[in-house]
Amino acid sequence: MTDNIFSLNGRIAMVTGASSGLGEYFVQVLAEAGARVVGADIRKAVLETAMNQISKKGLAVTALEMDVSKEDSVDQGFDKITKEIGIPDIIVNSAGVARAADFIDTRIEDWDLTMNVNLKGVWLVGRRAAALLVKNKKPGSIINIASLLGLGGVQPQLAFYQTSKTGVVALTRSMATELFRYGIRVNALCPGYVLTDMNHEFFSSEEGQNYIRRMPQKRLGEKSELKGPLLLLASNAGSFINGAALPVDGGHSIRVI
Repeated sequence: MTDNIFSLNGRIAMVTGASSGLGEYFVQVLAEAGARVVGADIRKAVLETAMNQISKKGLAVTALEMDVSKEDSVDQGFDKITKEIGIPDIIVNSAGVARAADFIDTRIEDWDLTMNVNLKGVWLVGRRAAALLVKNKKPGSIINIASLLGLGGVQPQLAFYQTSKTGVVALTRSMATELFRYGIRVNALCPGYVLTDMNHEFFSSEEGQNYIRRMPQKRLGEKSELKGPLLLLASNAGSFINGAALPVDGGHSIRVI
C-alpha cells in the first residue's frame, strides 16, 4: 500500500484571513488532511462562526484573533498558539484586501491598507513563523497566497492590489533562498479568479460577465481546484519544491486580456 504523501497528520497549521473566502476554505482542506489548524483573522466574531462550522465536521480547528499588519498582534498570536498548541510548521498567508479605482482616483489610505495587509502581513507572519522554526530546529512550509496578477499582465483599476501581489512573489523567492537551508520551504500559490466575497459584486455585473467570456477557460475557478496545489505545497509531496510561484488559473496568466 502506497503511503499518503499528502497527509498532514501530526502537523500544526496556521491560516491567516481565515474568516471567509479562500482562507476559510484552506482551513478546512488542511484539517481534512489531518493537520491541527489555527484560523487567524482580525474579524473575531465572523472568524469564530466560521471555525465553529468547520469544527462541527469533526475537524481540529482553533480561532485566533490577529491583525497581520500589526507586529504586536502577530507576536502575541504566535505566543498564544505556541503555548497552547505548539509551533505551527505550515503557514498559509491568505489575508488580503483589494480596493478597485482608476489610478488617478487612488487614495493614500487605500495604498496603506493594501500594502499593510497583503505584503507587510506576509512579511510579519512569515518572519515570526520562520524564526520559531529555526530556533526549534523544525522543518516547515510557508505558503504565501499571491495571485495571477502577481505574475504579469495588467488588470485596470487594481494597481495597488497588483503591486502588492507582485511584491508577495518577490518576497517569497527571497524567503525561499534564505530559509531552505533550515528545512523551511517557501512558495507562492497564485490563484486565478475564484468567486469569493471580495469579487462577487464585480463578477455578478455585466462588466464582470463580459470579462469571464474573454478568459481562456471561459469560467471562474472553483475553490476545490486549489485543494491539490495547496496540499502539494504543504505536504511532503512537495519536499523539493521551493521558491515557486505556482499559477492555478486555467492559463489565464499566460494570456493578456
